[in-house]
Amino acid sequence: MSTGLEEQIEQLLRQGVEEQTFPGAVWAVGGSGDAVLYGTVGVLDPERPAEPMRLATIFDMASLTKIMAVWAAAGVLWEQGQLDLDEPLGSVMPDVAGYPLAPVTVHQLLTHTAGVPLRANLRALYGTQREDIHRGVLRETLHRQPGTAVEYTDRAALIMGLVVEHLNGAALNEICAETVWGPLGMNQSRFGPLPATLIGQAAPTERDLESGERLRGVAHDYSARLLGGVCGIAGVFSTLGDVETFLQHLIADGGAAETSFGSRWVEKSLQIHTGGLEPARGLFWHPAPGVDPSEGLFAHYGFTGTAMWVNREQGRWAALLTNKLYYSREREAIARIRDAFCALAFRDCLRVDQRRVVDRL
Repeated sequence: MSTGLEEQIEQLLRQGVEEQTFPGAVWAVGGSGDAVLYGTVGVLDPERPAEPMRLATIFDMASLTKIMAVWAAAGVLWEQGQLDLDEPLGSVMPDVAGYPLAPVTVHQLLTHTAGVPLRANLRALYGTQREDIHRGVLRETLHRQPGTAVEYTDRAALIMGLVVEHLNGAALNEICAETVWGPLGMNQSRFGPLPATLIGQAAPTERDLESGERLRGVAHDYSARLLGGVCGIAGVFSTLGDVETFLQHLIADGGAAETSFGSRWVEKSLQIHTGGLEPARGLFWHPAPGVDPSEGLFAHYGFTGTAMWVNREQGRWAALLTNKLYYSREREAIARIRDAFCALAFRDCLRVDQRRVVDRL
């Protein structure tokens, strides 16, 4: 990987700062046997312009929680033979038996084909007590027949997190620290809220509607905050260094299943599991937009402005962490930059038409 690539990525991301797509960003591109390229642009908080974005900045990972926590913890269980992807949830969790969710499988949750309800206000439906919310989610009527459509919904991750907790007999934050982050050496990853000593290192996101203050060190996702910061939907905070460690593990040969999830889980997940249904999905991962699924490049994005990509076949990974939510909930601008960043990061690995991607900027 050349310095030319580094310069092009920096130019792309500086453009994002200038256009106020995000205040700042950190990024990295690496692979097996390659030096890791990384960099920063912009500032942590436009209201404090003298403070630059840093490699050690802590980000609200948003939906990357689904990968770094739920998917990874599920992989540990699967590697150990404690999780059968095709077993109905009614056989896995007693609380589900006799309710509409009972015939749904873990595989359907991980491919977003379970037919569970789409986005909804958990507080309005089930109240504010954690146990009431969990009970309501597990007993809710299905949105459609399982296995008939691919529909991304946070509920799938919320339910999958409850499955992981049930099989481990512990809370999700404890499970991830013990079986995923600890064994991999990801010492900067944790569920929020962040302790006071770390809040100053966190990238702020949007303003809280009640207090008027910017959310910083507290999960942006309202469902995650309602559930105390720990759930399968969102809530994880992490740094570029930990994301690098995580992604490097994904492309490493023969991941150590005895200490965390292994290469068998990664290989199984980074395949299309939705047959002829569209959009195509792996297990919680999805093919990178604009790239043919046969290329083997998978991605996952977070609403706050985070993103990760991995191509196990080519031995390449990339990460882009921003706090774009500081400015807007609008998605098109960050989507354009993500597409262009991906095209640059994987240009010598994939048959990607860079001109088509860059022309969108």
